[in-house]
Amino acid sequence: MSLVLNDRYMKPFVDEQALLGMQEEISKAHKMLMEGTGEGSDFLGWINLPKNYDKEEFARIKAASAKIQKSCDVFIVIGIGGSYLGSRAVIEFLKSQNYNSLAKDTPEIYFSGCNISAQALNELLAICEGKDICINVISKSGTTTEPAVAFRIFRALLEKKYGKEGARERIFVTTDRARGTLKAFSDEAGYETFVVPDDVGGRFSVLSAVGLLPIAVSGIDIDALMKGAADASEAYTATSDIEKNDCMKYVALRNLMYREGKAMEILVNYESYATMFNEWWKQLYGESEGKDGKGLFPASVIFSTDLHSLGQFIQEGSRSMFETVVSVVNEESKLPVPFDEANVDGLNFLAGVDLNDVNKMAMKGTILAHIDGGTPNILIEIPEKNAYTLGYLLYFFEFACGVSGYVLGVNPFNQPGVEAYKKNMFALLGKPGYEAQKAELEARLK
Repeated sequence: MSLVLNDRYMKPFVDEQALLGMQEEISKAHKMLMEGTGEGSDFLGWINLPKNYDKEEFARIKAASAKIQKSCDVFIVIGIGGSYLGSRAVIEFLKSQNYNSLAKDTPEIYFSGCNISAQALNELLAICEGKDICINVISKSGTTTEPAVAFRIFRALLEKKYGKEGARERIFVTTDRARGTLKAFSDEAGYETFVVPDDVGGRFSVLSAVGLLPIAVSGIDIDALMKGAADASEAYTATSDIEKNDCMKYVALRNLMYREGKAMEILVNYESYATMFNEWWKQLYGESEGKDGKGLFPASVIFSTDLHSLGQFIQEGSRSMFETVVSVVNEESKLPVPFDEANVDGLNFLAGVDLNDVNKMAMKGTILAHIDGGTPNILIEIPEKNAYTLGYLLYFFEFACGVSGYVLGVNPFNQPGVEAYKKNMFALLGKPGYEAQKAELEARLK
C-alpha cells in the first residue's frame, strides 16, 4: 500500500455506527463526482488527469525543462495561488526547503508574483544580477495583478539583458489553450506555451503543465509523480466503501468532526520540508469548502517546532479542532545523536539513536498527549518519500476534497469570494470604470 489511513486515534471520539452511517452520503457524493452531476462539473478534468494527460505536451515539458536546466542559473516561476503552490510544495517536499542552496545540476528556482511586495521583488532582482535567467509565467488570463506585475518586471529585465530575440528563448508561458490576453500576447511574441486545462481549476492543477514544468526543472521524476497519482485514482475512484477506501474514510471522519462542532482541521507534519505542502493543502480545502457560511478552517503546523508555540493551545485551548497527521514511515536521511562525554544536557541516553527515531517518538507522544487533551487525530502514513508516493498523496487529498465538498453541500470548484478584495483594490487604485466605487470606499476608510 502506498498510503494508509490509521483511525485508531479517532476511536475515542467517533461512534462506529455514526461513521458507518455516513456511507449513504459518501456514496451519493462519490457518484456525483464520478458522473459529473454535481455543481462545478465543468471542472472535473483533474479526476482522470493522471491517466489521460496530453502525452505530446508532457514530452514538450520534459524537453523545455532540459533546455532550461542547460541555459540558466536562475529559474523564476511567476504565479499565485494554485499557479505556484503545487509545484513549490512538490519541489520542497522531495528536494528540500533549502533547494536553492543545495541545487548543483539544476537551476536555483524562485517563486514570484505571489504577493505585491516591492522588497521581495527587489531582492529577487538582486539575486538575478550577473546570472542567466529563465522565467515561467503561469496565468490563465494574464490579467491577475500580482503575477502580471512580476511578469512586466522580469520580462523587461530579460529583454534588456538578452534583447527581445534572446528573451524569447527564455520565457515560457503556461496559460489558456486558445483565449485570453496572455495567450494572444505570447503567440505574437513567439514564446513557447503550455496549457492550463479548461476543466481543471488552479488549486487542482499541480499535475498539469502548471505544476509539472517547474517540478521537472528541479530534476524530479514527473513520470513517477504521475504514476503515483494514477494508481491512487484507480484505488479511490473504484469504490465509495468507507471500509475499503481510505480516501472516503477520511471524508467521513472530517465531516463527522465538523458536525460535532469542530471548526478547524490542522494538518500536521513533523518535517520542515512539508511546510509548502501544508500551504498547498490549505488552499485546496479552504477555497473548495469555505463558502455559503460553511466549512472547516484549514490550518497547519510543523512539529516539533510549533509544539513550542501552538502546542499549548492545541493541548488545552478551546476544543474546536482536530488534527490530520501526515507521516513518512521510512525517512531516507539519517543522523545519529552523538555521544558527549560531558553530557551537560543529559541526553547521552540517546547516543547512537537516529534522529528519525527520536522524531517518530515525538510524534507518537504528541498524538497520545493531544487525544488525552481532547483533540482527535487522524494519521495518514506513506511508506517513503519519493515522487511516486507524493503523487499518490496529492491525489488522495484532491479526490477527498471533491467528495467532501459535495457531502458538505457546497460547490467545491468555484471561488466567488476571492473577487471581493480585487474589486475594492482596483477601485482604490483608480482603475477606469471604478470611479463611483472609489469614492464610496474612500469615504468608508476616513
